[in-house]
Amino acid sequence: MTAKESPFGSDKGAAPSPGGDEAKAAAQAAADAAAVDEVIDELEAVEAEMVEELDDLGKAQAEANELRDKFVRLQAEWDNFRKRTAAERTQERARATERLVEKLLPIVDDLERAIEHSDTANETSLKEGIAAVYNKLEDVLTREGLKAIDPKGAIFDANLHQAVGKEEDATVPDETVTQVYQKGYELGDRILRPAMVVVSTGGPRADEKPAS
Repeated sequence: MTAKESPFGSDKGAAPSPGGDEAKAAAQAAADAAAVDEVIDELEAVEAEMVEELDDLGKAQAEANELRDKFVRLQAEWDNFRKRTAAERTQERARATERLVEKLLPIVDDLERAIEHSDTANETSLKEGIAAVYNKLEDVLTREGLKAIDPKGAIFDANLHQAVGKEEDATVPDETVTQVYQKGYELGDRILRPAMVVVSTGGPRADEKPAS
């Protein structure tokens, strides 16, 4: 046996050094700890992001609640305004009707008196009385804005007139109103009733001179 040989044979298959295992274990533990720290850092970052998002969500929820409350208040105010306006319009119409009726009452009185004296009054006085009542009524309605549409001699206008007949007349322009069966009336810019008229036919166009 030489001096370099072991009394127990070759070095092959000898047990690893305890010091090497401890170093590897320590290195693995350090790597595991680093990995854990990295995961913790990531979790903390996610948590921070979630907290920030929750804060934003809370603010958005608060803003939504505020807007909803504002909408409810505005809706209530609109309903109150609509009801108040409708009530005011109803009152205005009632007052307008009341004023008109008050103005018509003297005419009603005149008509009652005319009926009472119709048996004893002569034809002329009765006619004069009726004409006076008519003039008074016409005056009241005119002051209320009513305007008669009496278009005899005018060119037919479908917006103001309703043709109920035609008559041949070559002496006037075509579609001239020759007769008014019933007057029309307008109140302001509204046509309450068109005039019922007869119009001419067989004459020249309105931009031409009629035959002499």
